[in-house]
Amino acid sequence: MAAYETTRPAPFGAISIFRAVQFVSNGFIAFSNWNDARVTRKALAKLSDRELDDIGLCRGDIEMIGR
Repeated sequence: MAAYETTRPAPFGAISIFRAVQFVSNGFIAFSNWNDARVTRKALAKLSDRELDDIGLCRGDIEMIGR
């Protein structure tokens, strides 16, 4: 019985295209995460000190929440 090798090298340029697409995708993900953190900080900043205390936060904690 003979063994048959079925793995083939990737087509020319496929790895470069994959890396470019991955770079753009990672950029979109990073932007989305940054925007989510920004929206969260903005919403928390609108709360009163009493409301922040109700959820166990103070004004100084807001910047650390979104990071």
